[in-house]
Amino acid sequence: MGIEDYGGGQTAQSDVLVVTTNDVPGYQVTQVIGEVFGLTVRSRHLGSQIGAGLKSMIGGELKGLTKTLVETRNQAMERLVEQAKARGANAVLMMRFDVSEAADVGTEVCAYGTAAVISRS
Repeated sequence: MGIEDYGGGQTAQSDVLVVTTNDVPGYQVTQVIGEVFGLTVRSRHLGSQIGAGLKSMIGGELKGLTKTLVETRNQAMERLVEQAKARGANAVLMMRFDVSEAADVGTEVCAYGTAAVISRS
């Protein structure tokens, strides 16, 4: 896997700016719309579970699970952006991820933040 397989985040062409900060330098918040989130739950397929079990015996990175988690986080973030855009926002402030086990059958990933309208100061 290359470096792109481990990353995520926005492209420069995104209509909605997503930041982990309270504000954006050079911009002012003109409207706070409210909380938005993107949620997805992924189960692991049998092959990756067997591979992860074997790998955990000898140690090292579980690359298949890493790739799945990156894809899951990216999907959650895409859904966050879609919801923000649908509510009229052009920014999401204070974006965070929450990850948890979902009933022992998969991993739940939630991307959440505050949808807002920002403009240049």
